[in-house]
Amino acid sequence: MKFRLRVEVSLKPGHSDPEGETTARLLRELGYRVEWVNVSKVYTILLEANSREEATARADEMCRRLLANPTKDNYTITVEEER
Repeated sequence: MKFRLRVEVSLKPGHSDPEGETTARLLRELGYRVEWVNVSKVYTILLEANSREEATARADEMCRRLLANPTKDNYTITVEEER
């Protein structure tokens, strides 16, 4: 079966987000009443797996091995069966 994985990686609280800070500042300069901006990365992955559980486990492994830095990043995984 094929599964569509959506992995969102964002910084843990307390870590510097220069891109988010710059974006927030520029939005304020444009007149928007923005308190803060957090920049995240989203990966969309099409994966072959035998079950939703296997697809989720593989996605978690991908995050731990490559997509996220456990020291500074949080990540969330969403798995949908591809039709």
